[in-house]
Amino acid sequence: MSAVLQKRYLTEPDYLTQEAESDIKHEYVDGDCYAMSGASEKHNLITLNIAVPLRSAAKGSTCRVFASDMKCRIENGRIYYYPDVMLVCQQSDNADYYKQQPCFIAEVQSKSTERVDRHEKWLVYSKIPSLRYYLLADSRQQKVDYFHRDDNGDWHSGVLADGETLDITCDGYHAALSLADIYEDVVF
Repeated sequence: MSAVLQKRYLTEPDYLTQEAESDIKHEYVDGDCYAMSGASEKHNLITLNIAVPLRSAAKGSTCRVFASDMKCRIENGRIYYYPDVMLVCQQSDNADYYKQQPCFIAEVQSKSTERVDRHEKWLVYSKIPSLRYYLLADSRQQKVDYFHRDDNGDWHSGVLADGETLDITCDGYHAALSLADIYEDVVF
């Protein structure tokens, strides 16, 4: 006779407590935790190549840029993701270990994360009222897909072409990213 193991539902407060004490990061979705694997050199370079110009543009403003280690709290705590890069311009979004009102999120895709980043996370992120930009940078080739929410709340998508610039504006903040910026010093 085999025993059936029943999985315990992890509450949001329990997740936050465990995550604060954990040596590895976990994303949280509906009571389940998913351990995050380490990132490649290309992944890290691309993440920094996105975060650094955003941070430079944020100097002297109320906007803050986070790379990889700040959680994004979504759907009233039902979901927590660790975006690769997140820009937050709302001063009221001041929790120490997570943010809820990002203006910009970037995910750096690998073979193992592409499906989740492009489908699951996009569906969840697109419902965040403050989010205006979602960028997907491929770590296997120079390819950047982006989504931009217009002033009417409609989402538009595009592919960042060589020589083109993606202008990012949020509450008086402005930055620009090009394909060359995102893939600077990345060798394929």
